[in-house]
Amino acid sequence: QVQLVESGGGLVQAGGSLRLSCTASGQTFRGYVMAWFRQAPGKEREFVAAIRWSGETTYYGDSVKGRFTISRDSASNTLYLQMSSLTSEDTALYYCAAQSYFNEGLYTLAHFYDSWGRGTQVTVSS
Repeated sequence: QVQLVESGGGLVQAGGSLRLSCTASGQTFRGYVMAWFRQAPGKEREFVAAIRWSGETTYYGDSVKGRFTISRDSASNTLYLQMSSLTSEDTALYYCAAQSYFNEGLYTLAHFYDSWGRGTQVTVSS
């Protein structure tokens, strides 16, 4: 499994921006898909965005399309989530996840991923 450590969370005002980072343990991630999920209190874990490490194809959940951007830096093995136009609905614990292969029908599902970070809290004040 991959070791993942998230950072960059915090308190931000509505309409503001924040960038999350996820550092992955050193290895080759060719073929991997890496994703961001979030979970608000009392709610299920929600797919936010994913990226295929090779080729950089990106995918987004409907609630964040046009506002969030997922990217990765292969040199530093770091995954990013740039978030803008934040609202209180974006308040959640954000998790980084990884899986060694991509599956078109499963990549939005939390149980598809076998490596997870501990999460970083994002709180948006209105």
